[in-house]
Formats: sequence, C-alpha cells, structure tokens
Amino acid sequence: MTRILLLMAAVMAVLCCKISSGQAQSYGNAPWCAVVNQGDGEVVWDCEYQTVEQCTPNVLAGNRGFCNLNPAYVPPPGPPLHRRKHRQ
Repeated sequence: MTRILLLMAAVMAVLCCKISSGQAQSYGNAPWCAVVNQGDGEVVWDCEYQTVEQCTPNVLAGNRGFCNLNPAYVPPPGPPLHRRKHRQ
C-alpha cells in the first residue's frame, strides 16, 4: 500500500512539473474586461472597467482584442436588507 501511495505521489509531482503556465492571464475585479491578444497564443484579461464605454478605447488604441463581460466578476456586498417583523 505504501508503494502505491509513493508511486502516485511521484506521478503527481511529475505531472505538476510538466503543466505549463496558463495561456490566459487576468487581473482586476470589474464587470468589463479588455481581452487582449499578446501574441504566441497568450491572452490577457484586463478586468478593470465599469462600463463597456470605458473598455473600448483600450481595445481601439492598437491592441488586438475586444471587450467582454468579466465571467469571474464578484460585485461588492450591498447594504444589509432590513426585514420587517410581522405582528400578530
């Protein structure tokens, strides 16, 4: 049993070392991203734009890309909801 666990750990270590870095990088937490092609298949998601109008100039300024909704956007928490207690 110990040999199998050691073998599995060795295989996992080799696999982890062979995994290349992702081809997409992302930064920012806003609703809109400028998705820019950096060449060689590398793409950067510049997610720091509140509106598509803020994103568009970055893409049109010579960068090869487009604006897209941020699939990982997490909105900030809103104010707590107050619930009314019903009297009976």
